[in-house]
Amino acid sequence: MNNLQNPEPNEFIYQIPSWRGKGYEQNIEVHPNLWLSILDMEEHDNLLEKTYEWDHPVQFSVGLLGKCVDEYGGQLGEGHTLISGSGVQRAMLMKSPKGRYIFVNIEMPPDLLRTFFPDEDGQILPQLKFLIKGNDWQTLLYPQTTTAIQGVTQQIVNCPYKGITKRMYLQGKIQELMALQLAPILAEQDGLQPFPRLKAQTITRIYHAKEILLSRLENPLSILELAQMVGVSDRTLRYGFRELFGTTVFGYLTNKRMEQAEQLLRSGQLTVTQVANLVGYVQQGHFAIAFKRKFGITPSECLLGKKNICDS
Repeated sequence: MNNLQNPEPNEFIYQIPSWRGKGYEQNIEVHPNLWLSILDMEEHDNLLEKTYEWDHPVQFSVGLLGKCVDEYGGQLGEGHTLISGSGVQRAMLMKSPKGRYIFVNIEMPPDLLRTFFPDEDGQILPQLKFLIKGNDWQTLLYPQTTTAIQGVTQQIVNCPYKGITKRMYLQGKIQELMALQLAPILAEQDGLQPFPRLKAQTITRIYHAKEILLSRLENPLSILELAQMVGVSDRTLRYGFRELFGTTVFGYLTNKRMEQAEQLLRSGQLTVTQVANLVGYVQQGHFAIAFKRKFGITPSECLLGKKNICDS
């Protein structure tokens, strides 16, 4: 590890607040606007954090120790890495159990993807355009951790060089790490590793998962828990929902929540807050955003009898 008392140019060291734990976060600008962050800390207690809706950059993350799970079932660490596309990140709750954490994060503006992965014309590879969403919801992917990914991440954490050699070394390792995380996704797009057709038994299990989801709209299981309950992998569950229902698990959940919310509001027997709680939203603001995105009107307008503008 680098000496915390003597960070190099373009490096910044932040000590973890004592109320949270002990350790540090090291940030290195290895290329203009390309930031590498290494977090090494001991979390004193279980942590529940709330992130707000914001304009997110492109991010690649790997956890060597510890895990972080969001309220929608996404998990970083203990078998899963994270790719966050640019665009609008949803507000969400993040859970981190107490213990040791070693996380590596890479962040960049979307234009830098063209620098690292250009096509013949120097533009961003068409296969990667799904990571650039502008004002739309960002893409979130959780590729599995492989031995190769762990090895490159360890090399980044334990970089043996200093100065310009260090930056050159880290640039190469970062590009290698991004390529390893993207490899299975690009292979699927190119048809090199296509998903097999769903078997009848798997289809039955996916439908069972849907029924469980519908029965727990107010308090849904995570994707991992739901997959385990019906006896499929989380990858198969995600793929099955896209194939059978034309949307993601989260998209299906949100759509059904909004449909139920509209029916309850149209009945005129409950307040907006009561309806939001019944369909699983703790924050009324989050509920209002999702409802307006679905129907084009606010929950309050729906309660007053206004007709829907859209039904996307």
